[in-house]
Amino acid sequence: MRRTRFRRATGLVLYAILASALGAAAAMWAEAQESAPARIAQPANAAPPVPFQKPAPLPEQSPLPINLPTALQLANAQALDIRLASERIRVAAAQLDRARTLWLPTIYVGTDYFRHDGQIQDVAGSVFGTSKQAFLIGAGPSAVFAVSDALFEPLAQRQVLRAREASLQTATNDTFLAVAEAYFTVQQARGELAGALDTARRAEELVQRVEKLGDRYIAGVEVIRARTELSRRRQAASLARDKWRVAASELQRILRLDPLAIVEPVEPPHLAMSLVSLEEKVDGLIPVALSNRPELATQQALVQANWERWRQERLRPLVPSVLLRGAATNPAGTLAGGAFGGGLNDNLRDFSARGDFDIQVIWELQNLGFGNRARREERRAEHESSILELFRVQDQVAAEVVQAHALVHSAAGRIKDAESGLRDAADSLAKNLEGLRQTKQGDLIVLLIRPQEVVDAVRTLSLAYNDYYAAVADYNRAQFRLYRALGHPAQFLAGDDTACPPR
Repeated sequence: MRRTRFRRATGLVLYAILASALGAAAAMWAEAQESAPARIAQPANAAPPVPFQKPAPLPEQSPLPINLPTALQLANAQALDIRLASERIRVAAAQLDRARTLWLPTIYVGTDYFRHDGQIQDVAGSVFGTSKQAFLIGAGPSAVFAVSDALFEPLAQRQVLRAREASLQTATNDTFLAVAEAYFTVQQARGELAGALDTARRAEELVQRVEKLGDRYIAGVEVIRARTELSRRRQAASLARDKWRVAASELQRILRLDPLAIVEPVEPPHLAMSLVSLEEKVDGLIPVALSNRPELATQQALVQANWERWRQERLRPLVPSVLLRGAATNPAGTLAGGAFGGGLNDNLRDFSARGDFDIQVIWELQNLGFGNRARREERRAEHESSILELFRVQDQVAAEVVQAHALVHSAAGRIKDAESGLRDAADSLAKNLEGLRQTKQGDLIVLLIRPQEVVDAVRTLSLAYNDYYAAVADYNRAQFRLYRALGHPAQFLAGDDTACPPR
């Protein structure tokens, strides 16, 4: 038992030291960030590596223009997860109000009619027959004051309310992240569609040039190869359009928009958003996340709530309960508006005021004390489990920061490579198409660039488009994941100046 108490006390001390250290580290980081609040920064890649042609929805599709800040604002207003979290706060607030009234008795107001006919026994033991009746109207208190419940339950419920309030911020952050990820998935699909349409256009040009060469320069199989590639490019464009529609429907589901429309982001899909500087080191970001994440605030409040309930069960056998029962009538007052009266047989008379009160002080040992012991051990286990859950959440938060930080840097490097790759692929295809016109005349007529080489260049350009827009979308998603992992309030991204700024 002593070892258990020592380990528990040691764990609480270490937890307090860790919380203080994290708070100090977060405060230092906050001072450095006060001059640079985290808004959605202007992207550095304002111009695409290849001229961008905005893909348009099909004629039968109803476009719904939207930009990222508007999407985030709609999430804050219409997302169901945020509204559900708000309702849970109302439930917790009502439970706290109810816990605060445990000191107050319950008042009963009503009437009572009593009738007896036949044998009855008096106090002395004699049995005799009689008929009588009585009528009562009035009001009276009735209560069982479990003092330990009245003391500690409001403290526990106050912590539960704090946990629900922090959970609302968690739901908001998670919803904003889901909206941002869905938004950038739509952007990626639009970029891939633009690339697929451009590649299909170049494949059509290839088919036209190959057909003009005729049998004098190439074999008939080259025309078939070019047409086959054009068919594949058109299918790829059709699949990319379907991917845009599917991605748009997911964003519309989260934002609860018209499902028959198709969202059309205002920003071009090549823009890379910046929320957290790439110069930030991961070892400096982890303390910030451990200080800011609302999940940790939720779990800390639950630890405190379980602590109060453990104290409640420890004191329950020592603190008595108070039982109060009573009834009162007053024919001249307003409490009951009636009285008590009765008489023999069918006579009801002698109405007058009446009051009965019964007060008891009781110490309760549930199941000879073994029940109290079991409940105390249950609460202790819940408290220690909540501490372990807090440590698990801390480890998860640190891991999320490390993972998001790594994804941001990886995607940033991929964007650079994909940009140069896309430029080279577009340049290569343009030169290969031009090379189809160049022949060497002499004893033999030879094409300097063969059609199969141009077909390969078309495929390379298609892959380069997909790689580039995937890298940009992955970078944007990783930026939002890192922002959310640091625990910054998501409302700040939507321009809600009432939200707490990032610390």
